Parts: sequence; C-alpha cells; structure tokens
Amino acid sequence: MTIQTTPKQSWWSRIAHPGQFVAWTRPLLWPLTILTVLLFVLGLWFALYNSPQDYQMGDTVRIMYVHVPTAWLSQFVYAVMAVSALGSLVWRHPMADVSMKAAAPLGAAFTALALFTGSLWGRPTWGTFWEWDGRMTSTLVLLFIYLGIIALWRAFDDQLRAARVIAVFTLVGAVNIPIIKFSVDWWSTLHQPASVFRADGPRMPFSILTPLFVMFFAFTVLFLVLHLKAMHTEVSRRRVMALERQAAQGAKS
Repeated sequence: MTIQTTPKQSWWSRIAHPGQFVAWTRPLLWPLTILTVLLFVLGLWFALYNSPQDYQMGDTVRIMYVHVPTAWLSQFVYAVMAVSALGSLVWRHPMADVSMKAAAPLGAAFTALALFTGSLWGRPTWGTFWEWDGRMTSTLVLLFIYLGIIALWRAFDDQLRAARVIAVFTLVGAVNIPIIKFSVDWWSTLHQPASVFRADGPRMPFSILTPLFVMFFAFTVLFLVLHLKAMHTEVSRRRVMALERQAAQGAKS
C-alpha cells in the first residue's frame, strides 16, 4: 500500500494564500502587542527619567524620542510599500497589494506625526515652526504622496485593477525617499547631518542613544502590529465583498 503525503508548503506559499496568511500571523498579534507596550514603557522611562537635558535645548530635546523614530518610520513604511508594489507587479503575489493598501494610512500617520513633532521641536530650537528647507519640504511631499495613494485606493471599485495602477505610482514616488535622506547633504538646511548611523560611530552619548533606540524599536513593532491587523481586516473585507458579488449574481440568475 502506498501512503501519499502532502508536500510541505514553503513559507512563501503559506503567506501567499490570504486565509493561511491570516491563520499563520494571527497568533503573533498578542505577543507583539505586549512587546510594544513593554518597549514603550521602557522607552518613556528612559526618555523622561534617565535622559539628561540638552545644554542648549533643555527638556525640548525629549521631543526627539518621538520625532526621530516617526521620521524614520515614515520612510521605512514607504519602503515596505515599494517592495509590496514590486511583489504585486513582478511576482503577482496575492498578499502584496493587501500589504500595500494596509501600509498607506499608517505611513501617512507616521509622516504627519513626524512633521507635527518636528514643528514643536523647531519653534524653540530654530525660532520657527516651519521652514521650507529640503528635508521638511520633501517630507511634506511624502505626506501628499501617501494621501494620494489612499485616495486612489478609494477611487477604484476593482481592487485588482487599482493595485496595478497604485503599484506603479508607488514605485515612481519612491524617488522621494533618497531625496529626504540626502537632502541635508545636498542643500542648505536647518537639519543637522546624520549623527546616529555614521561610519565613524554615533555622535550622541549613550544616555540619549539608549532611549532613542528603545523608542525606535517600540514604534517599529507598533507598526508591525497595526500593519498585520490592517491586512487581516482587508482580507476579511475582500471576502465579504466577494460573497456579496456572488449573492448578487445568484439573485440575478
């Protein structure tokens, strides 16, 4: 007697099927949520009680522990969308456009928060809430790109057709990411050059770097939790829409 065995699925196949993706990632949500809370509690404790005042900015420097991570994430989320756009156009991955759509509102929120906290930081530090320098302007453009992508998703009834159009738009908009990154090197700007990730090492003391990195990881894990939850919601929404279309077609026939 020959015993047939089901071939073991690769992780790529598991995340390609929407139902299996949800079943595979749903158990991760609670552990990641708990980790997010712990990281935020630890990061805020370091930032408020174990981080020194700046000799020039005083307590205003603590805004950095929210501003810098959200500014990094505004670009990181767009990078996730760009990779998802490639996955949708090149590999036709079923979950790629779901990832793209779920990430856009989160990227817009992080970008808006980065601009808001940057303005709060800029007023006592530079004497102005806003300056049309290279980094501020290109980050504002990034927010408009996010909002445009969100509007495009809502403009299409056919989500598969929307995914192809938005994937192209997303890849074109990715040109703005290196502009944001290198704007401080290319143009005169109020922002200082890179002071954390440098070839010769960071220019900040560990008393500032520690809460900064803890808050960075806290915001990153928060994005991961919200992104997974948004993808689960989008999968469920598309299932409901498919069932409604089938019911409508059955009623007509």
